[in-house]
Amino acid sequence: MATTTTANHAEKAEIFCRDESRVDWHSKALWLLRQKRDRAASSLPEWEQLRELGSQYKLHTLSHLGQYLEQFEANCLKQGIQVHWAKDGAEHNRIVHEILAKHQVKKLVKSKSMLTEECHLNPYLEQHGIEVIDTDLGERIIQLNKQPPSHIVVPAIHLKKEEVGELFHEKIGTEKGASDPTYLTRAARQHLREQFLSADAAMTGVNMAIADQGAIVVCTNEGNADMGGNLPGLTLHSMGIDKMVPNMEAASVLLRTLARNAIGQPITTYSSFYHGPKPGGEMHIIIVDNGRTKALQDELLAESLKCIRCGGCINTCPVYRRSGGYSYNYFIPGPIGIAVGAQQDDTNTTAWACTLCGSCTYVCPTKVPLDKIIAYQRRLKAEQGKLPYGKERYMPIVGKVMGSATVFNCAMSVARFSLRHLPHAMLKPFSGAWGKYRELPKAPKTSFDTWYKQNRSK
Repeated sequence: MATTTTANHAEKAEIFCRDESRVDWHSKALWLLRQKRDRAASSLPEWEQLRELGSQYKLHTLSHLGQYLEQFEANCLKQGIQVHWAKDGAEHNRIVHEILAKHQVKKLVKSKSMLTEECHLNPYLEQHGIEVIDTDLGERIIQLNKQPPSHIVVPAIHLKKEEVGELFHEKIGTEKGASDPTYLTRAARQHLREQFLSADAAMTGVNMAIADQGAIVVCTNEGNADMGGNLPGLTLHSMGIDKMVPNMEAASVLLRTLARNAIGQPITTYSSFYHGPKPGGEMHIIIVDNGRTKALQDELLAESLKCIRCGGCINTCPVYRRSGGYSYNYFIPGPIGIAVGAQQDDTNTTAWACTLCGSCTYVCPTKVPLDKIIAYQRRLKAEQGKLPYGKERYMPIVGKVMGSATVFNCAMSVARFSLRHLPHAMLKPFSGAWGKYRELPKAPKTSFDTWYKQNRSK
């Protein structure tokens, strides 16, 4: 679904960067996750083999997706699971509402699901009179704060514990000024238990769908998905077609890499396999396309569907760490958000929120070539005539200058002269956003080309 915002990535990042202390601890908190990931990965001698296996399993499944989806549906039906197909977010929301309305559901407890964020399910159900309670702690925090997730694994990473304490005091009645994480977590647990016990239905996302088992895998550290999946009689599970894996062997490989790459732990505390409804209950799985088959038609973009949503690429990204999750014009931030959502950005700037350093590709547990996909997204924007204003206007000129040694050397001579003799206040406007927070460089006495001819050409 395309965004309607008019603020581009740089403008939103500038807002985030006004609070330098927040930027610093935000970056440090995420880099800590990256360091934990590195320690967890280095503890397994077979780590690179697992990455390669995960990549091959996902590529194989995507190459035979129709076959595995049909096998999955057939095995689900044998076990009493009702399967629904949705071509897009609107159809997904309509199916979910029809199921809930049939059972006269007034309150739905929901564990973390980026697909429901993609489909904008919460506001849709609320408009139809159904109360939705997000039960993941981070998700509940941002729901109470009326914000979307700023990260796909740690959705409230942008908030300080003191801010959470103030929010909980206002919304759930904790002690004023309390910010101890243990106290706040226990208060949230008590608050959420009441929601679980009074809910009419539960909903989860899906980390993996196992074709030959007709089973789904849901991974959490808090057990909230299991509370929801076992207390109400009615459970719903939303999944994209890209969540399919062929068998238990493939699922076991991905489970070994998922939590390690996300937050540095060997496996999620709860890795639950759902094979059917509870006695006397109903279990529904909604399988969603929403543009994924279109991505499969492009050999490079199809690689993005290997993603298992661990968030490792986001943790390591230098741009995300210092610009925040709300600077991206897509519901998923960071490298994977650019890879799958750049074409949804109506400001045509998100594809350039990247240094192409390749750190995201280096850490990806299924070897998604994120830097190559992002560069490709830029090319697609250029071919569509949707380059950002500056790049559309000045890059052709830069190309001509750099394409001629004579013109380039003359331009550099003018630049060196200007830096030595003109006031920097006069030159700053020509340095664009780069120079806004930086001092201009000191001009060298001569060019590298001249120095090389004088010192190394003999």
